[in-house]
Amino acid sequence: MENSTPQIWQQPPQPINQILEAALPPQIRISPDRTWMLELEQLHLVPIALLAEPEVAVAGFRLNPQTNGPARHNTYYSMKIKTVDSPNNVRIIELPENPRISFIKWSRDSQKLAFTLTQATGLELWVLYVANGTTKRLTEPVLNAAYGTPYRWFDDETLICKFVSHNRGDLPTESNIPPGPLIQENLGNKKPTRTYTNLLKSSYDEALFEYYLTSNLEKITLEGNRNQLISSCLINEIVPSPDSKFILISTIHKPFSYQVPAARFPRNIYVIDHNGNQIYQVADLPLDEERSIKFDAVRKGRRRISWRSDAKATLTWVEALDDGDPNLEVGDRDALFILEAPFTATPTQLWKSEYRFNSVVWGTSDAALVYEKWYDTRRCRTWRIYPNNPETPPQLLFDRSFEDKYNAPGTPIVKLGDYDYQVLRFAPDTQTIYLSGRGASPDGVYPFLDSFNLETQETQRLWQCQDPYYEEIFAVLDDEAQNLITIRQSQTEPPNLMRFSRNNNDKKILTNYQDPAPQLAGIHKELVQYQRADGVQLSAKLYLPPGYDLERDGPLPTIFWVYPEEFKDKEFAGQITTAENTFSRPGMTSVLFLLTQGYAVLSGATLPIIGEGEKEPNDTYVQQLIAGAQAAVDYVVQRGAADPKHIGIGGHSYGAFTTANLLAHTELFCMGIARSGAYNRTLTPFGFQGEQRNFWEAQQTYINMSPFTHASQIKAPLLLIHGANDSNPGTYPLQSKRLYEALKGNGATVRWVELPCETHSYRSREAVAHVLWEMVNWCDKYLRVRSFELGVLS
Repeated sequence: MENSTPQIWQQPPQPINQILEAALPPQIRISPDRTWMLELEQLHLVPIALLAEPEVAVAGFRLNPQTNGPARHNTYYSMKIKTVDSPNNVRIIELPENPRISFIKWSRDSQKLAFTLTQATGLELWVLYVANGTTKRLTEPVLNAAYGTPYRWFDDETLICKFVSHNRGDLPTESNIPPGPLIQENLGNKKPTRTYTNLLKSSYDEALFEYYLTSNLEKITLEGNRNQLISSCLINEIVPSPDSKFILISTIHKPFSYQVPAARFPRNIYVIDHNGNQIYQVADLPLDEERSIKFDAVRKGRRRISWRSDAKATLTWVEALDDGDPNLEVGDRDALFILEAPFTATPTQLWKSEYRFNSVVWGTSDAALVYEKWYDTRRCRTWRIYPNNPETPPQLLFDRSFEDKYNAPGTPIVKLGDYDYQVLRFAPDTQTIYLSGRGASPDGVYPFLDSFNLETQETQRLWQCQDPYYEEIFAVLDDEAQNLITIRQSQTEPPNLMRFSRNNNDKKILTNYQDPAPQLAGIHKELVQYQRADGVQLSAKLYLPPGYDLERDGPLPTIFWVYPEEFKDKEFAGQITTAENTFSRPGMTSVLFLLTQGYAVLSGATLPIIGEGEKEPNDTYVQQLIAGAQAAVDYVVQRGAADPKHIGIGGHSYGAFTTANLLAHTELFCMGIARSGAYNRTLTPFGFQGEQRNFWEAQQTYINMSPFTHASQIKAPLLLIHGANDSNPGTYPLQSKRLYEALKGNGATVRWVELPCETHSYRSREAVAHVLWEMVNWCDKYLRVRSFELGVLS
């Protein structure tokens, strides 16, 4: 029998509601010179009225037509400033009533902070003078933040801004009478695309796209003097050179596409001087529709165009040597180039990569780090190159599988360079850099700080966190790496910033944020390990409710929360990458809220899908999924934490897809919760998740992996939840609707909840509370075997 319920928002039981109302700890932004700390407060959950504001969906994104800014923009409501040396001396920044703060940027000298305030009709630009805490409004609400960055600092006294075009005219109107049919055609070229949403669909959409994205580019001083640099056009990004003499501009132009988002539209990229005169055209890139769906496919021509951060005004870019096509067999994939101002010489090729270029970190004239990766083999390499001596052979520093977390060397520490852009931080010997990493190991995850000598390639461990803490590097304050700021937490202490010297290790507390959910202070969290039948090592976090005693209280109704991952090497699939010493409190729609209702939770249960050598992981996806789930069930049952007849399964996105598959192919679980999933892979025919082959190359794999294909086998009750405006590629709401219809048609017990205004993840106070109510009710109805008294929480 099909039932309907009143369509009103519901509230979850206590103490869940109480925890949802708790304020989030502020976000911290530290100044470039590591002197100032900015504390920003933001709502944990936004009112659904914010998500219901008008929006226009064009070319793969949404904008707010009233503000000419991003839609659904969750802003900050409070700013506080303090120094790293005097963390207790906090100044609250006075702003207009009910401020909506966003787009925050430090000036290069760290003495000023620019930000925007969202008003009813647009975004205003403001500046904060950090030394005395005074603020000043620089513009009316005319910034254009519809797409890309609305402004940047040009120098310490001037900003460059995208303003709504002065003469853009009236909003385009759509005729009720169709001018003709909508026609698309393809003349024999292969143009596969993944399942993007919110694309252009008509000439009216094109007109809206141009209307909202057209901007004037102007300089504005801190005194409010404005000077237009270029005439109105579709400006994407604006980036000043390190010496503030030039501006790199990226603009969008026609022809637009109805197949791909704006990021792949034609681009004109060029350099102007500080007066707006065009100096050099870097590239005029065509429409990028014919790209392979493989993960290492890139755009043809010059890409990743930016400024070299350790030089006055030197352009840098990458060019694909294989036309951006990973299917082509070539010796080298990419080349890295530079070109110094005045941009009249022949570009210099610094480096060629066998794999796909990933990133570069500039340092000095004879040291920069470049990274390359190749997805098919999971290989990654780090090289030292010599920017001012390109004839010097590059030096290979690291060569490994990026699946191998145990041997990850860490990421380089950076600082402000001579031109106030980020560059490598060197030790006083000028040959040693610093690397910060998570420190995954068989014994657990313990972040570290290393020194690494580029000449000898010797590594020295300078610092590593110790039990009972999970502590990671937030900032290195000097070239000797003696003075550090870390973020420290434990299972019982929330994350807070600490400052200390490695010489004495005396900790100075910079923040003192308290437990936002003390109701859960007594939860038991444990990193557990077990083995799959084929010998692959697995792990998960086992959570038990506050006050629960395994010996005294016996098995609990338990829910698994899952999300599988593909691997090419079973050795790496079994590595421990989850930290045990972290502070765990639920937020948003976390499954951990179920701990307050007497349920046990097995979260992050590793479900590796492995395809070694020429084998693809997904060809045995279902078999490996079952084996991983069976191992997890066996563990919690043997441990005595769960009753095998009262174990549920749940997940979000790919975890929802996994949930439906496990219910279809096993009888391990008595119920399921699937949120925002994709269930029919024929609706994502050009790849999904880690799958690079298209439907016609791996037809049986697509069909076998689709729980929609096996809907008649799902007998356990299944709760389906989906945001009505989900714009994530592949997980559009139709996926849940069609699975619901299939399950209903086959007589299953199923409930489908669609959340108005919500996208792939849920943000409103109303929807989050309702989702948690749905989850608790579903578990109470189909998972609970008996009540567990929660002691102080009952």
